[in-house]
Amino acid sequence: MEVSSFDGSRRYKKARCGKTVILLVIDMQKALVDEELYDFCAFRDGVVRLVGAARKQGVEVVFAQHDAGPGSGLTAGDEGFEIIDELRPEPGEKVFVKTINSCFGNRDFKAFMERQEDKRLMIVGLQTNYCVDATVKSAFERGFAVIIPEGTNSTFDNDYMTGETTVRYYNEDVWEELADAVTIEEAIGMFAHDGPG
Repeated sequence: MEVSSFDGSRRYKKARCGKTVILLVIDMQKALVDEELYDFCAFRDGVVRLVGAARKQGVEVVFAQHDAGPGSGLTAGDEGFEIIDELRPEPGEKVFVKTINSCFGNRDFKAFMERQEDKRLMIVGLQTNYCVDATVKSAFERGFAVIIPEGTNSTFDNDYMTGETTVRYYNEDVWEELADAVTIEEAIGMFAHDGPG
């Protein structure tokens, strides 16, 4: 587990003692992965690239799906509930269904992560200001070392901010002390270092 300590300068120093990374893919579902997302093509392609690299290196890929309940178009049995074809989970990959923003609201996911306390958690997916944010904070509070690859979370415009402003606000400010921001290339480099091969 990566241990965080406050150094008095409003920054957290992270002492790396994790051995392997888990890649958590949040809510990449057909009803949510939409061209209206900020920087849609780069975002989608970046997530697909990371998942492919993780699989190639034998790094564990874990998926979360949001169930918003009957009639929402985002519940079990709805086409929109399904993970996009480009990221369809492979046999043996874990999929956790959640009904609140944080993935840790799923008891099975929480228990799974508690058994993996020596692992770092790399988080990608949707949406920056909802489920990704809630999961980043929940993971940090539980002592996990959170890693956010650049350009691999996104969201939509809202009444207060554009999608671009929202993504920048969370990635560059809100999560500054909660997570390590890395490039996609650096993230893939972690897979190569941490994978079994």
